Amino acid sequence: MTRTTGEDLVCTAGDGVELAVRDFGGDGPAMLLLHGAGRTLLDWERAAPLLAQGHRVLAMDLRGHGRSGVGTKPWTFAAAVDDVAAVLAAREAPEAVVVGHSMGGMIAALCLEHNAATPAAVNLDGHGMGRAEQYAGLDAAYVRERLAQARDFAEQSAGRPFSEEALTGVLGYHASMAEQLGIPADLMEAGVRRSLEATADGRLFLRPGQEQAVEAQREMAGLDLFALYRRVTRPLLIARALRPNPPVPGLPSWFDEMMAAYTEGLRRDLGELARTCPCVTVAGVDGTHAMLLERPAEVAGLVAGFVAEVVGESGA
Repeated sequence: MTRTTGEDLVCTAGDGVELAVRDFGGDGPAMLLLHGAGRTLLDWERAAPLLAQGHRVLAMDLRGHGRSGVGTKPWTFAAAVDDVAAVLAAREAPEAVVVGHSMGGMIAALCLEHNAATPAAVNLDGHGMGRAEQYAGLDAAYVRERLAQARDFAEQSAGRPFSEEALTGVLGYHASMAEQLGIPADLMEAGVRRSLEATADGRLFLRPGQEQAVEAQREMAGLDLFALYRRVTRPLLIARALRPNPPVPGLPSWFDEMMAAYTEGLRRDLGELARTCPCVTVAGVDGTHAMLLERPAEVAGLVAGFVAEVVGESGA
């Protein structure tokens, strides 16, 4: 079932969860755009109109994110893949290419394995924290210890409530990041406000809530992405951010060393994947992980070129 509310369409998935969807229009091959963990469909606000010049473009808030409901199921990749299929069926675009950023890119890749109608997928910088052997030049035991610490920190931070007065600081941090990366500040603020929800005692938090956020973190930690990549039998584009993220206040001193090692390991392993897996294409984007808002034209051009090559102009 699909209905309209404000700027969003609302599609109902199998367990009754209501999913917020935005239809950017356009004609040509259909694609569905997915955002990352803790983000919303507004991350696509700059790139989606560019893609809609030659494609039918939809975007959605993942369950528990933005304006989508939580549902009755735990947050799992299986539920997310089912939600994608439900949205595409409701919008009569079952054979859309699934394009995701960050965690959404992982879901897009999983659609290739679990949704027979998905003709191709795009994963834009959706690498998670990987596995110990992917951290080039670092001892695996050391990496496992640090990864456990990083994941514990992420779980403790997920959905953490804050006072209404503290919202000014949250918005200020995002405005500062927008300035560093050349992103419109009003769009960054709109994304924050789309994620805001209040607790029963009047405090605020950024969706997803703690329970769903922890479930999603654990799903990502348990997914062996490279094993998945080696199994795919339909076209998959994997893009990697070529620039490091701006420093994040409060992170431990060892974090930058870890990320540098992981970046090198990803470069090495994705290169090998592209050489050995005929269904996989690997590319780079001259931006940070915030590439959707930072480099929308480059991202749209990369995705459109891939879709034209593997799906064709007639589309799905």
